[in-house]
Amino acid sequence: MDDERDLAVVELWLSYPYLKEHPWVVQAVTGFLSAYFMEHPGFRVQRHFDDLESGAHVWLCEVPAAMKVPSLLRRLQADVPPFHSRQSTDASGRARYVLGCPERT
Repeated sequence: MDDERDLAVVELWLSYPYLKEHPWVVQAVTGFLSAYFMEHPGFRVQRHFDDLESGAHVWLCEVPAAMKVPSLLRRLQADVPPFHSRQSTDASGRARYVLGCPERT
């Protein structure tokens, strides 16, 4: 199917310090991503897990290649305590967005 080529996988990380201050945010982000799935065709969460080394929570999200992840993050900011996001790329070239406390990201 051609749609498969137009998808990208991005990582959404919640940092340990942010989670320590706001433990309920894991459930809020999970619910937000579930609702986002209902609104945006092509978006889905492939996997959610804890990164034992860093203490972070990670969601692997499949997104349409044209989708602007920063827009998703701006919408998320309305539902959770303030955070600072930092974008990077992992070893495989996958986009990674790390959300953390504004003063400690």
